[in-house]
Amino acid sequence: MDTQRLPRRDVALTEVGFGAAQGGDLYRPTTHEEFARAVETAWDGGVRYFDTAPHYGLGLSERRLGALLRDRPRGELVLSTKVGRLLVPSPSTAHERDLDHGGMFDVPADVRRVWDFTADGVRRSLEESLGRLGLDRVDVVYLHDPDEAGLLDVAIAEAIPALAALRDEGVIGAIGAGMNASAPLARVVREGDVDVVMCAGRYTLLDPSAADDLLPLAAERGVGVVVAGVYNSGLLAHDRPPADATYDYAQAPRELLMRAHRIADVCEAHGVTLPAAALAFVRGHPAVVSTVVGLRTAEQVTQALDRAATAVPAALWRDLRSAGLLRADVPAPA
Repeated sequence: MDTQRLPRRDVALTEVGFGAAQGGDLYRPTTHEEFARAVETAWDGGVRYFDTAPHYGLGLSERRLGALLRDRPRGELVLSTKVGRLLVPSPSTAHERDLDHGGMFDVPADVRRVWDFTADGVRRSLEESLGRLGLDRVDVVYLHDPDEAGLLDVAIAEAIPALAALRDEGVIGAIGAGMNASAPLARVVREGDVDVVMCAGRYTLLDPSAADDLLPLAAERGVGVVVAGVYNSGLLAHDRPPADATYDYAQAPRELLMRAHRIADVCEAHGVTLPAAALAFVRGHPAVVSTVVGLRTAEQVTQALDRAATAVPAALWRDLRSAGLLRADVPAPA
């Protein structure tokens, strides 16, 4: 699989990355064996970039992924995790499930998340992640959703310098931030000494708004962009979006559902599936260095790799522009 090196660091990401949130039992249980087959299939398919976070399954994703990757050649592997949510013991909720306690993961709520973007907090978070992963270093560390916590100022003032110091010590290969909005990521690129950002859901066939602020700035500053949420949480994940399709983890609005069907019409006319076009589209921007796809099973991995290998004709992008379904100022893949 093709790789792309971060402009400012000696870290190379495969064009498809393995998103390991499902390894934390996102919404429903996943057996260790099922997840192990997914990781093995991804590795056999050339994927060398794997992304996780303490948030995913209250540490379960990190523990599983670390165990499955520990014996792989470390020089080939690129692993990213995130900081900003400390996991603190919570005996009073240990009998509950995270799903029932306002979370997204079907795991025991025996710990709780505590926001912390102070210098001490991110160092502690990384140390605990290394313990769960069973590794002595990670390649990329992202600040995880500081905008959601209302802590972006603290993250820029304290967390980024703390991570930069760890990067300079060689504990981390590259640093950045991951969020679901492009404007705060653009601020991080402007004000912080970062190497890469992860933008979820804001550069897709349905919502290319990151092209207005984040992507041109990142290209100018030499900051790599990893695109996540390329299917907008489900609406672009099927050849034909179902009526109950989700968009940004909620019921898709009717106007977006109809727009997705119109895009699917154009894709079908060119013999390309909607998900394959969605995956190909994001690689057209020069700032994008990788696309992370959330994966749970070996079958999903095979499907994602097949989609990534699909040749999308230039005429498809031209027809989308002609139909008013793709902005004229957004770059399309060559």
